[in-house]
Amino acid sequence: MASLKVVHRHGPCSHLNQNKSNGPPLTQILFHDQSRVDALQSRISLATRKKAFQDSKVTIPTRSSLPLEYESYVVTVGLGTPKKDLSLVFDTGSDLTWTQCQPCVGSCYAQQEPIFDPSLSTSYSNITCTSALCSALKTATGNPPGCMGSTCVYRQGYGDGSFSVGYFGQEKLTLSSTDVLYGFLFGCGQNNQGLFGKIAGLLGLGRDNLSIVSQSAQKYGKYFSYCLPLSSSSTGYLTFGKGKISNSVKYTPFAKSQDASLYFIDILDIYVGGTKLYINPIVFSSVGTIIDSGTIITRLPPAAYSSLSKTFQKHMVKYPKAPASDILDTCYDLRNYTKVLIPKISFLFGGHVKVDIAPAGILYVESPSQICLGFAGNKDTSDVGIFGSNQQKGLQVIYDVAGGKLGFESRGCA
Repeated sequence: MASLKVVHRHGPCSHLNQNKSNGPPLTQILFHDQSRVDALQSRISLATRKKAFQDSKVTIPTRSSLPLEYESYVVTVGLGTPKKDLSLVFDTGSDLTWTQCQPCVGSCYAQQEPIFDPSLSTSYSNITCTSALCSALKTATGNPPGCMGSTCVYRQGYGDGSFSVGYFGQEKLTLSSTDVLYGFLFGCGQNNQGLFGKIAGLLGLGRDNLSIVSQSAQKYGKYFSYCLPLSSSSTGYLTFGKGKISNSVKYTPFAKSQDASLYFIDILDIYVGGTKLYINPIVFSSVGTIIDSGTIITRLPPAAYSSLSKTFQKHMVKYPKAPASDILDTCYDLRNYTKVLIPKISFLFGGHVKVDIAPAGILYVESPSQICLGFAGNKDTSDVGIFGSNQQKGLQVIYDVAGGKLGFESRGCA
């Protein structure tokens, strides 16, 4: 078992935030969160269309991956021999792990740590163009591999126009002092452009064969868990392997996937203040739902969100309203209150697993005068639902990929 400390990239616990700023304004966060949601929903829609027309001669565009600048949660891993520490965003919606590499033949953006130099590592090697491993990039990135000389080249594009292109290589990846993955396959980025902030790259936790989950399957059994901290000033964890599992963990089965890489689950019902909302089950079942570490605000089908918002407002009738903030349209001015009573919100997932959302995951706070219900409705009834990171705060979330199930425990990140 290997456990990594998780920090919020804009919080005081992160060395990426040396000036201890409060992070970008809410409008920017929500704009880029929507960009990620659009990319996810487009990707799932394309996957569904591909399946429908798999026997026809129909050309479907390759998928875009998801913007990274405003993904919130970062871990530090060691790469190479000798080990060089790198801060990577971890992402359940991506597969290929990559980092910027010297000599930056095309372009490299400014990152916090020194850029990894494979020429200084005794354990690095390139993957050749003729290797079957090179061909595996197609499913991991959505783009066919390229070739430079005899070296395999990956191409990873993102929904906001950012991209990373470079050599496909293998290297020693150090997760802890006792946990090392040898021959770990990753992207060694030579041309990296866009809105990545100061992170060194990405750690892919998807289901594809090139994700760290699959590459470490022999060691950790396709089993990982995380806890996202309740606030940006506290820490959480990302753990590979089982360790000790509490008897209070509740499991919901993964649902049938419309995308081979993403993690689908079933939402059955939502409760507000202990009362089940009246939502026709087909509202959820007709589009499906994914759990995603990179999307911040949970997205619900329009009818489900409308019912949630209206019921929440009935419980909050004594508090003064505030104007909507972009996609967050149920907001309050609470600057004159030292104590606020909010209704409990719970989700019922497949297998009749009921999960209570932490208070920090119910509200999204921009300022005391602008505190909003931290959920949003999808634009269209056909859009997939997304259970986002804001609602996962303080939960131990367990991905038993080999066992086909997702676990929840409301114990916090202790």
